Amino acid sequence: MLLVVSEVYRQQLWLYENKKRSIEDRIVSLSQPHIRPIVRGKARTEVEFGAKFSASCFDGYVFLDHISWDNFNESGDLKTQVEAYKNYTGYYPESVHVDKIYRTRENRAWCQERGIRISGPPLGRPPKNVSPDTKKQARDDELIRNSIEGKFGQGKRRFSLGRVMAKLPHTSLTAIAITFLVMNLSTLLLRLFCQFLCQFFKTTSFFAALINKTNVLMNFRKQKIIFTPA
Repeated sequence: MLLVVSEVYRQQLWLYENKKRSIEDRIVSLSQPHIRPIVRGKARTEVEFGAKFSASCFDGYVFLDHISWDNFNESGDLKTQVEAYKNYTGYYPESVHVDKIYRTRENRAWCQERGIRISGPPLGRPPKNVSPDTKKQARDDELIRNSIEGKFGQGKRRFSLGRVMAKLPHTSLTAIAITFLVMNLSTLLLRLFCQFLCQFFKTTSFFAALINKTNVLMNFRKQKIIFTPA
């Protein structure tokens, strides 16, 4: 604790003497000196405190790809995430549905070389006339990308992702990773339960048609991979 207090004093003295408002690796908590302020620019909270991570969603399961206590640019993780998807499935995804920060020129060119469609409008001035097919494609892309946003909301509401009470950095990261593990196990359990119901009601014509429609939707989503930061 004394080492942390002395480092806080050194940082504050440097800020005062140099008339600055920011310093590298600034300590904002005596009990958790590893936490850094992260400027997010949100309307409700411009600065957030805690771990920052980027995650991907495939077939309803969330994968925690990068987590750090320091701020980082999530766009640099896209290539690694797509390659991890290829190693897992054996092929590149048909499309990736990403947040705006991922849509850099480098990532667009990298995806285009591999025949991967990246969601979002193209770079440059928006066209005056947009075809109905383009509008429908943009709407469908946004609906698919909302699945991982819903996963974050589910983690905060049901699995205490927004209330990590651990103090040490390693235990906090472990608690976050376990939260995603439990979320994926919950998804798996729900699907096993649905399979049981499908076997139970497969003799009924109404349930058989509903089951076939659900299988088509799941096969369609398996070709997609969704990224988002948090």
